[in-house]
Amino acid sequence: MLLPLHDDNPLKNIRFQYVTVAFIAACVAVFLFQFTLNPREEQVFIYGFGAIPAVLFGQTELPVALPQAPAVLTLVTSMFLHGGLLHLAGNMLFLWIYGDNVEHRLDRVRFLAAYLGTGVAATLFHTQFASQSLLPLLGASGAISGVLGFYFIWFPRN
Repeated sequence: MLLPLHDDNPLKNIRFQYVTVAFIAACVAVFLFQFTLNPREEQVFIYGFGAIPAVLFGQTELPVALPQAPAVLTLVTSMFLHGGLLHLAGNMLFLWIYGDNVEHRLDRVRFLAAYLGTGVAATLFHTQFASQSLLPLLGASGAISGVLGFYFIWFPRN
């Protein structure tokens, strides 16, 4: 089977993966908010809080009237936006399965930093190849890839 449904690593040092669940809850909450918007409002929301490479590199600016986060902050806010239900579900499935063990191994604070750090690094890496793009980047895929990297290093036999 290509889709993982669980792993067999027990949690020993933490009873519950609070940070993992908080990230999942935040992503789901933002997606539910996106779902309440009409298509035009959703587009405005995504452009205002997604990471737009050309804006990050100062090559263009968004209209002042557009509700938006500061460009550098979109490196974080974009991780909580998703392009559709399958995008959200795939990211959250992998975070649920692998995030608990990485959170267990790192501890809550370091996991929080690692998740956000790998998400920001992935977005910055991607923008290097599309620095003039006006399309917003969104999703937790970069952060999830960081979690998977930690998991595969620490639990190579699972």
